[in-house]
Amino acid sequence: MIEIITIMLLFAMSLSMIRLLKGPDLSDRVIAFDVISVMAVSLLVLLSIYFKRSIYLDVALVFGLIGFLGTTIFGRYIERGI
Repeated sequence: MIEIITIMLLFAMSLSMIRLLKGPDLSDRVIAFDVISVMAVSLLVLLSIYFKRSIYLDVALVFGLIGFLGTTIFGRYIERGI
């Protein structure tokens, strides 16, 4: 079951990557980046469950924080510039 969910997440990430590369607006690209980071965190949590290793949860936590900060910085840039 975890394998099917992983494949679905990777497919969704690839579709979001297309939106990130082809997005007509900068806001579309920021949202695609945020979606990819959330799916990557989900994928890391699934890997942690599958391999029964807690180190992946630590990596997921750090990656989630970095993704949140990146989205916040891009949002500030869109709103009024840095």
